[in-house]
Amino acid sequence: MSGWMSPANSSIPHSAIAAAPPGLVQAPSPAAFLKHPRTPPGGPGMDYQTADSEHLMKRLRTGQPDEMSSFSGSTHPANMYSPDDLPKTVVRNLSQGSNVMSMDFHPQQQTFLLVGTNVGDISIWEVGSRERLALKTFKVWDISACSMPFQTTLVKDATISVNRCVWGPDGSILGVAFSKHIVQIYTYNPAGELRQHLEIDAHIGGVNDIAFAHPNKQLCIVTCGDDKTIKVWDAVAGRRQYTFEGHEAPVYSVCPHYKENIQFIFSTAIDGKIKAWLYDSLGSRVDYDAPGLWCTTMAYSADGTRLFSCGTSKEGESHLVEWNESEGAIKRTYSGFRKRSLGVVQFDTTRNHFLAAGDEFQIKFWDMDNTNILTYTDGDGGLPASPRLRFNKEGSLLAVTTSDNGIKILANNDGQRMLRTLETRAFDGARGLSEAVNVKPIIGGPLGPIANVSSSASPIHERPDRIQQAMSLLGNMESSRVADVKPRIDTADKIKSWKSPDVSDSSHVKTLKLPDPQTPSKIVRLLYTNSGLAVLALASNAVHKLWKWQRHERNPSGRSSASSVPQLWQPPNGALMSNDLNDGKQPAEDSVACIALSKNDSYVMSASGGKVSLFNMMTFKVMTTFMAPPPAATYLAFHPQDNNIIAIGMEDSTIQIYNVRVDEVKTKLKGHQKRISGLAFSQSLNILVSSGADAQLCAWSIDGWEKKKSRPIQPPPGHLSPLVGETRVQFHNNQSHVLVVHESQIAIYDAQLECLRSWYPRDSLGSPISSAIYSCDGLLIFTGFCDGAVGIFDSDSLNLRCRIAPSAYISSSISNNNGNAFPVVIAAHPSDPNQFALGMSDGAVHVIEPSDSEAKWGGSTLQENGGALPSNPSSSALNSNNNNNNNNNNNNTQPSETPSR
Repeated sequence: MSGWMSPANSSIPHSAIAAAPPGLVQAPSPAAFLKHPRTPPGGPGMDYQTADSEHLMKRLRTGQPDEMSSFSGSTHPANMYSPDDLPKTVVRNLSQGSNVMSMDFHPQQQTFLLVGTNVGDISIWEVGSRERLALKTFKVWDISACSMPFQTTLVKDATISVNRCVWGPDGSILGVAFSKHIVQIYTYNPAGELRQHLEIDAHIGGVNDIAFAHPNKQLCIVTCGDDKTIKVWDAVAGRRQYTFEGHEAPVYSVCPHYKENIQFIFSTAIDGKIKAWLYDSLGSRVDYDAPGLWCTTMAYSADGTRLFSCGTSKEGESHLVEWNESEGAIKRTYSGFRKRSLGVVQFDTTRNHFLAAGDEFQIKFWDMDNTNILTYTDGDGGLPASPRLRFNKEGSLLAVTTSDNGIKILANNDGQRMLRTLETRAFDGARGLSEAVNVKPIIGGPLGPIANVSSSASPIHERPDRIQQAMSLLGNMESSRVADVKPRIDTADKIKSWKSPDVSDSSHVKTLKLPDPQTPSKIVRLLYTNSGLAVLALASNAVHKLWKWQRHERNPSGRSSASSVPQLWQPPNGALMSNDLNDGKQPAEDSVACIALSKNDSYVMSASGGKVSLFNMMTFKVMTTFMAPPPAATYLAFHPQDNNIIAIGMEDSTIQIYNVRVDEVKTKLKGHQKRISGLAFSQSLNILVSSGADAQLCAWSIDGWEKKKSRPIQPPPGHLSPLVGETRVQFHNNQSHVLVVHESQIAIYDAQLECLRSWYPRDSLGSPISSAIYSCDGLLIFTGFCDGAVGIFDSDSLNLRCRIAPSAYISSSISNNNGNAFPVVIAAHPSDPNQFALGMSDGAVHVIEPSDSEAKWGGSTLQENGGALPSNPSSSALNSNNNNNNNNNNNNTQPSETPSR
């Protein structure tokens, strides 16, 4: 983008600039990005335009490529893909029933396809099973809220078409742009139900395109229309935030993007003009001509480093080009189109290597680095002159429209293997489909991605109320120790300190024992859902229990709280969510239980000595099982960069690197002597740290899975023999320090497995440690002891901040009846750094918070009781404030001038 746009003055509002996501390829100089200012339309009469930018405008208008300038400051590696990697084999045929106008694959569920038609319908297909999961026919949700021009238009002509439908960035929301005035936004919950969220009377005439963007880290909706404007809307409440005016013809398409830390929007109009806008009111920064001077769409490669456009002129000449972002000129023009295309050619990109366009009753493919056509396919015939097309995010499937109101799904070898795997799993016993449950999805803030479950190949069914998920991608599933919600951190000057760091009376804390009419069984695993709205427990009898908090006057947020009693939730059929047992035997010992939850709280993966089961959290039904023992799975952790890869700790001391998509163990890691009891990834360090019942720590490179280092944990002073016993690990938010938990200690290690600081049980906290976990902000460590006490430690110094005696949260009658109940496992709330939950040996679950008169745990530390015993000086980096990456108008109605898509 260097040279394409600049601020009209130096005081761009901060709200217009959002930080670029991690991994974005940076241009050499941020200043070069904004080097040719332009006068905003209607702005002050100062001449900001330089001779350089005027020269570039003239060069672009003539279509002259700029072969001398560098490309975006980045180089592109040699293409190591072959034409065989392209999806060209027809594997599915879907009958939509009306002309398909727009398609978009789900960003996480690789076999879910959103489709919009010329009669205003939208559908969601699971292409593997050929099942239509949802169907919504067009209707206006609230006619009284619509403008009079729109109401008048509907009275004159009630027909309406979908111009564009698109998934939001995480798949929990979708948008539909219609040929008359409005856009409709649906939320999509994990049970497959589409719920009405927003209906916006967005433009006079047709709404020609819709997209989602994240300016200022806030999800927004970007639309454009026949009224020659681009508008930006808040995705939560539907409030208009910006209106961009400057085009002199209907706006055909929008392409939001970011570069360095600049958020911007490209727009194209049907007069061939390309403009670009920052999120401010200072006018467009770009005014160039697109090849063909008519209908053009723009798209970036998947990695965001290469910009392409495809357009067709009124005479039928089509142009597919790559832009040189550094100068705003055409870098290369791809050849191979029919001289007179019979319609507006559509295109898409995939794998950062290939381009595809629908032309001449075919799908044509290009290598991005070669202007000549690479190959083509006619999809076994039946395609229209200019078929619409869309790749899934992996590039393994390609959806193509047909001339008989249908869709063909083309696949490469990976796509065919994925579909076969789904079919096999469904046939071999994926028990039941996921049924819709009337659960209102959470809107606002970052929307968690939807995870996948298995599907089967079956005849077409019209079942909009049911969903059958695809196991190809398991969304972003993470272990129970991960929190993805940015924590609320209170400043010290606003927080009252505890008068006494030793809490023995229930009046000093807020505690709640969660209701449970079922027969109690020891809680062996416990976690909060990532939304903070529920607590999930796994008991020693292999049964899961889910408590959900409801919204009401005392708890308007619906978030978990010790002041509000939740409901022990079950689906209407009363089903229990029970793990597979090995050959029907009783559940194995506690240590083999393991659990992991998807980021959007839709699915849970769990095992209790038998197969690993994947459950739908809405219906409690098993979607699939895998990894049958022996050996049994004992810990689950998901690869931070590929959600199809799971590291599974095993009872035989190995770690199996398992690819869910192809149902294959890629490699086995051997370094421990006893079963695996902990796994933790650090994406920033590119390592996996493992721990076992042998009290050993191992660090593995996640590039080649070689072992980098191994060492036993450091024993307490005076302990002569090597330690053994369950050992857990968890990365701090800074991704460089590891919390190590053993019955003999809590300790902080660095990535080189050197012990930085440790604390050993003594004095009033002298019992063995049963569990420990970081608070969500990484400032505290909640630690449970086998006598029922809970210690809260400062994570940097390991000084004791507060001791909670069992009498503070266990009533005397319960204590007398159950003997010495103690917390087997502790869970930390994902956004409240002072709330935690205890899973008890007697089957109870307690939620604990500071009392209403106190805002946090232990303002002063107990040096004499909890003084740390450092092995090395403490590292202040443990208190870094990094993000939690781990465990974390015109009222005249006019007919649309825009050509049909």
